[in-house]
Amino acid sequence: MTASNARTADHPIDRQFLNRWSPRAFTSAPIPEASLLTLLEAARWAPSSYNSQPWRFVYARRDTPHWEQFLGFLNDFNRSWAREAAAIVIVLSKSTFTPPGGAAEVPAPTHSFDTGAAWAYLALQASLSGWHAHGLAGIEREKIRQALAVPDVYSIEAGVAIGRAGDKASLPEALQAREVQSQRNSLTAIASEGRLVL
Repeated sequence: MTASNARTADHPIDRQFLNRWSPRAFTSAPIPEASLLTLLEAARWAPSSYNSQPWRFVYARRDTPHWEQFLGFLNDFNRSWAREAAAIVIVLSKSTFTPPGGAAEVPAPTHSFDTGAAWAYLALQASLSGWHAHGLAGIEREKIRQALAVPDVYSIEAGVAIGRAGDKASLPEALQAREVQSQRNSLTAIASEGRLVL
């Protein structure tokens, strides 16, 4: 077993997986562009089917010309706390690719799966670098598609708020109780040998 903070893994793993978490309370500290690019560089090295690398990242940092627009890409709930983040990243994935030796693009059935791996690399690198990354399902996808002129062949997967962890007292009272490292389902609930156990 591996333990870190309030989390305990059932099997030995590196502590970085237990230390990574997704806070909502951020300080308003800015992120240097070089630091953000380091997180995106980690994402670049994720594995993908046929090495197609379907992920795309569009970002805005606090106190830059695009910040308010990107804050507006979040739904009301996420905007209420993410406004203190240092950066907002929109994660896209290309749903087609040209296979090796091919002449035309074909559907890429694993584009979302592969892009999820890239997001995980970004999140782990953020944690290792003293930052925190919080994935966001609550985003305004059609607004993003229009504002960023996203072609139909790209899926708008998620948003990410990145920042330094702050004092949970800065959050609305209803969110303060949720500002803890969450636990996970047991391994036996999610993995089984030979047959699917639901």
